[in-house]
Amino acid sequence: MMAYIEHVALWTRDLAASAAFWQQYFGAQISAVYRSQNRPGYQSIFVSLEKGTRIELMTGPWVNRIQDYEFEGWSHIAISLGSELAVNDKASELARAGFDVKGPRHTGDGYYEAAFTAPGNILVEILI
Repeated sequence: MMAYIEHVALWTRDLAASAAFWQQYFGAQISAVYRSQNRPGYQSIFVSLEKGTRIELMTGPWVNRIQDYEFEGWSHIAISLGSELAVNDKASELARAGFDVKGPRHTGDGYYEAAFTAPGNILVEILI
């Protein structure tokens, strides 16, 4: 058996805006919207990146209702861009578009990365 990550999933309040973000800034291919027949209000879209990585964007009327506690869950998603120049260029593009980009910088664990918060309050690292 060869195990691999087939996709990661992220909750969002605005499915269209989240899909448009991944398409505009990372060239993702966007699937048709899936609407559940079994769970009213649940919808999802898959975004596919160049080397086959897929992100499932999910929404429903219950997403981000105000709670008195923090949720456990995924910390971030890391997108490899292949070179320092590509990270620099993408970080500059995102900053010009109004995203609060931290870095780029060399990290203690060997990455060259920048980080920002994407639509849906998702922490994204772009790195090599």
